[in-house]
Amino acid sequence: MSEDLQGGEQRCAEDRSRGERLKDFAYRKTPQKFKNASDLQVRFRTGFIYVTVSVLCILASEWTTLALLSATAAVCAGEFYYMLRADAKLPNEMLGIVAAALYPLSVHFFGLSGALMVSLVLLLALIVWYVFWMRARIPDVGVSFFGAAYCGMLLSGLVVVRQALPHPWGGVLVLGIFFSVWANDSFAYLVGSKFGKHKLAPRVSPKKSWEGFFAGLVGSALFWCLFTLIPGLNLGIPMAMAFGVISGLCGVLGDLAESRIKRNVGFKDSGKLLPGHGGLLDRCDSLFLVAVASAILLVAGGCIPFSW
Repeated sequence: MSEDLQGGEQRCAEDRSRGERLKDFAYRKTPQKFKNASDLQVRFRTGFIYVTVSVLCILASEWTTLALLSATAAVCAGEFYYMLRADAKLPNEMLGIVAAALYPLSVHFFGLSGALMVSLVLLLALIVWYVFWMRARIPDVGVSFFGAAYCGMLLSGLVVVRQALPHPWGGVLVLGIFFSVWANDSFAYLVGSKFGKHKLAPRVSPKKSWEGFFAGLVGSALFWCLFTLIPGLNLGIPMAMAFGVISGLCGVLGDLAESRIKRNVGFKDSGKLLPGHGGLLDRCDSLFLVAVASAILLVAGGCIPFSW
């Protein structure tokens, strides 16, 4: 067993070394005028590219939205498993990443029963893996299943929202949910960095404050009020504000959950895919719970049509 753990740690070290080499290669190929950029400039450029790609994919069609969600789920699951290996876990990355990518596709083609089928097949495959690979432990099975469900199943709520309204309004609504998460994060950061004095969860995320927390809820609620302008969406201002607050709460919970995971395994960032931001999981941690919560709220509130 100790050899397995040492092998996992060695693979993590090799992955980090490979990431550093890729970073050095990218830096050498970067035009001189973009070199030696400040942290703020790097964050802005990376954020601009990320937002642009997300907007284009979501608004273009259902297929590009599915591609974006499946790719996001797969990459985030990969980063999740990478971190957990440093915590002496041995997840089955192949099964977990494939299942995470299949969740949005299964919901698109088969509805909620599709997500159930992916979950059952994943669980069966993990049981077979556990029985015949003697090095696997019960915690490894749990981590493998949780990573796929956390990154893929929760994100599939956006597929339900995307299909509920005709093009392009379904895409506009999904994009609005993305922007509500970004508004929550932005309001919380701007207010918290300037006025934050009371720590929200110092043991999990020391930089978060109660002042920023409430500012983020206000930003989310205000942005949800704009959803009332979307044709075909049966949503009034009072309900929009309530849903915005609930969505904001889910976003904060998702952020804290990923912060707890990183703190447990000793990681500052989940990866290096997004320079200045960390990994893709760092950018999407709030979105996972918001995605499924938004779908439940909109369906339960009778705001969008829904069929199994």
